[in-house]
Amino acid sequence: MASSLKNLSEYKDSALNIDGAKVGILISEWNDEITDAMAQGAIDIMIEKGIKDEDLYVKYVPGTFELAYAAQQMAQYKPVNAIICVGCVIQGETRHFDFISQASADAIANVGLNNDIPVIFSVLTTDNLQQAQDRAGGKHGNKGIEAGITALKMINLEREMQNEFDDEDWSDFYLEE
Repeated sequence: MASSLKNLSEYKDSALNIDGAKVGILISEWNDEITDAMAQGAIDIMIEKGIKDEDLYVKYVPGTFELAYAAQQMAQYKPVNAIICVGCVIQGETRHFDFISQASADAIANVGLNNDIPVIFSVLTTDNLQQAQDRAGGKHGNKGIEAGITALKMINLEREMQNEFDDEDWSDFYLEE
């Protein structure tokens, strides 16, 4: 969570095994001043860390609620190693905020679990526009940068775990019949 104690753009730098990785980025058009800034932060940091521009697959959806469906489609039909969902829901005068925020969070999490792919939740849920601006390149950094780094770290983690599994003798873990 961004606060005066934690800037979203700060992260632990480490060597990452991301050669040849492809990342999908889904961006909500709703509150596009915020989501475009966040997406650009994610794109910039991933390119800085070694992802090629042609290995970023960027698509727009109408709103935050549509991110999960688009992520599901991308997971099924596009060969990507991770997906970043970028959205922004700002509290209004009705409970719509609560329904969209919770449903989107749950659905986006399920896409990753159901498709065995890291799906990064980069959706701001703020009380007002200023809070969103503060987290999309303002005084609290850019949540998009955090999402880009998270995607790269999850790709790296998956590759490390796969390599460890491939290198280990797992025969002791299987029961003989």
